[in-house]
Amino acid sequence: MTVTASAYNAVPGQTTAVDPDLAAWGDRLEPGMQVIAVSRDLLREGLVRGSQVRIEGLPGTWVVMDKMHARWRRKIDLFMGDDRRAAREWGIREVAIRWRPPPES
Repeated sequence: MTVTASAYNAVPGQTTAVDPDLAAWGDRLEPGMQVIAVSRDLLREGLVRGSQVRIEGLPGTWVVMDKMHARWRRKIDLFMGDDRRAAREWGIREVAIRWRPPPES
């Protein structure tokens, strides 16, 4: 699937001002984690919490641990910890993604 990919940081103004390290499902995010937030329409496509995602042009596997505001469609947001420079350098891109559902617990 092709989606729009942007990047975000765990800082007030990009997340909640009260606790910017806290993701939508209550997970605590830390710099270095390969985490993405997904638009809510992608949740309905099967990109649910814990899904393992491969992103074109990036190494490794990213994990869905956050969700975006309902206004977004076909979009992912890469978690860049507190590295604002990395997020700006990433910018906004169209990327292909593949995913596996989360492991059953």
